[in-house]
This record gives sequence, structure tokens and C-alpha cells, in this order.
Amino acid sequence: MNQHLYKQFEMTRGLFLRNVSNLPAEIVDIQPEGFNNTIHWHIGHVLTVTEQFLFGFPKKSAHLPEDYVEWFGNGTKPADWKETVPSVEELVNQLQEQLVRIKDIPEEALDEKLKKPFLGLESFRELANFAVFHETNHLGQLHAIKLLVERTVVKN
Repeated sequence: MNQHLYKQFEMTRGLFLRNVSNLPAEIVDIQPEGFNNTIHWHIGHVLTVTEQFLFGFPKKSAHLPEDYVEWFGNGTKPADWKETVPSVEELVNQLQEQLVRIKDIPEEALDEKLKKPFLGLESFRELANFAVFHETNHLGQLHAIKLLVERTVVKN
């Protein structure tokens, strides 16, 4: 993968993982009023959507169980979980492993055109850049939930 783009993934994923590793376990499954999801969901969502964007999950990638789309895909929420989902620790391990696989994406693959544009994006490189943006967006959501939970639920 292009070194500049990979640096962006490495920096973003590193920051995401550092923030997740510093979370108290008791807050990851709290869903504050006004939020559709939990920190746990955001962690699984970043993993799942990045796998979809970069590796064609679930059709072209077998690195995650197909259930991840039902638990963490777009439009899903923890309130709909009918079974036990992977732990935060398991998701963190998969995020770390995914970063290794991202580095192995060949440079020439980045210039491939998408079969059909996605959100105005036309190449795999543009989609990969969007994946970085997507992850930082969810890092912001994770921060917001953490602050709100710590200031309201945990203190009470």
C-alpha cells in the first residue's frame, strides 16, 4: 500500500486502539440517551466497515464471521443483538490484525476503479482514504459517548 496512505491508517488505527485500551470495561456497553449505539458497537463497526471497504467482506474476505455485518454493519444497533457478540478484546485483536493486512494491499490495487461509484468515490484509493475518514468519525463518537457516560452515569 502507498506509504502515505498506510501512515494515515497506522496513525488513525493506533489512536483508535489507544483510546479503546484506556476505556473502563463497565462503560463500553452503556448507550447514553440520544445515541443509537455503544462504544462496543463503534469498535465492531469500524472493524466491519473497514473490512467491507478494503477487502470486500463478506463475499471476498473470510477474516471475520459473516455475523459481523448483522451486528456491526450500517443501520445496526446493540438493541437488536439477539446473541452474544464478540468481546471488545476480541475486536481489538481483529483490528490489530486487520492493520497488518491493510499494509499488504498492493500499491497497484489502489488505482483500480470501483465497479460502481460509492458516495461519489470512483477508485479504490479514494475508498481507502474514506475508510480512514470513517474511522476518525467513529473515534469522535467514541470520545463523545465516553465523556457523556463518565460525566453522567458513572458519577451517579
